[in-house]
Amino acid sequence: MSAPPDGRPFPPPWPSPAGPAWFRQYTMRELLAVVATLLAVAAVLIPARAASAADPACRVDYTVNQWGGGFTASVTVTELGPAVSAWDLRWTFAAGQRVTSAWNAAVTQSGTSVSAVNLPYNGSLPTGGSTSFGFQGTWTSANPVPADFSLNGVSCNGSGPSTPPVTPTPTPTVTPTPTPTPSVPAGCSGAVVCSGFEDQAGGTPSGDWQVVTPSCQGTGTATIDTATVHSGSRSLRVNGGGGYCNHVFAATTKTVSSTGPVVYARMWVRHTTTLPASHVTMITMADAANGNKDLRVGGQNGALQWNREFDDATLPEQSPTGVALSTPLATGRWVCLRYQIDTTKQAMSTYVDDQEVAGLHLDTTPTRDVDSQWLSRTTPPRPATLRLGWESYGGDADTLWFDDVAFGSAPIAC
Repeated sequence: MSAPPDGRPFPPPWPSPAGPAWFRQYTMRELLAVVATLLAVAAVLIPARAASAADPACRVDYTVNQWGGGFTASVTVTELGPAVSAWDLRWTFAAGQRVTSAWNAAVTQSGTSVSAVNLPYNGSLPTGGSTSFGFQGTWTSANPVPADFSLNGVSCNGSGPSTPPVTPTPTPTVTPTPTPTPSVPAGCSGAVVCSGFEDQAGGTPSGDWQVVTPSCQGTGTATIDTATVHSGSRSLRVNGGGGYCNHVFAATTKTVSSTGPVVYARMWVRHTTTLPASHVTMITMADAANGNKDLRVGGQNGALQWNREFDDATLPEQSPTGVALSTPLATGRWVCLRYQIDTTKQAMSTYVDDQEVAGLHLDTTPTRDVDSQWLSRTTPPRPATLRLGWESYGGDADTLWFDDVAFGSAPIAC
């Protein structure tokens, strides 16, 4: 037998791990090549998992506050997939529930299918980002939580669209029309107070509203106006004079003392002059939990504030930092003012044109320059009246209007 071409001897017939180095190098190359080939074949035969089909697209937190025949729902949507610049959350109401109004989203219903679409200011959702909206509705035999939420056509449980992605033509929810007179403002049907003053004949308010001047009477007047309105054909005009006794209010004759447990209020307000440096009030509510002393919404140092007649506490505190956390009220245009008062704990929120005012937010955690005065009283308030008007504790006068007023136990949108 001749030697291999390179002159090296043949390896033994049964090489051991201690065999020649050239043989070991040769077999290792072969082994690595085989392994690489097997891995390539496996990559072809075993497809990668599609994240969009297995991972949840979103998370929905759905909280219901329910009473006989009606409910409100608070919905928080968290985007778990790629960022989006617009969103459309859909679900099915399996038990025949009906949406009657909504806030922070455009909610429409066609049969049992419901769609909630973002508004211009809350469409962007980064990965992990959340947004919240709410709505009010009705129910009959049951009110189960929806089980088939989908966001932009992808099911929130990761199984893909729960229904074919054909977009039905939504039609606005139609609420049974009440007795045509008087007409009611949009968004507050069912509230204890829901008034656009359309039932008023003119002149001095009557019926559901009456003029009051607590303690003393001066030059202030409250009349029904047809020249300046937010909607419809009428509004409440208040000519408030400077000095306490020139105050005037229009008070609802509705029974509001049992509203709650959270009281929600909304009104559109139009001022002629800016809020002054001295203290003024435009809304009062007698607090049945505090000897019927007034809770007041007004202004001081040029910004919106809450004031408590009982101890003259203010929210926010009137330090420069506290005042800066509130906001002035625009003049010469209609402003949507909303607030909510919890009658079970010290908690309030106030919104101007749908933006919460940081300095007018109250909870049980003290905030410097905001709520130390207010939290000095631990008993939560219980509003028992609602009065709209003007009261000045200095010499400041104003002409202002109120329209589309609502006061009830469920959130009320602008």
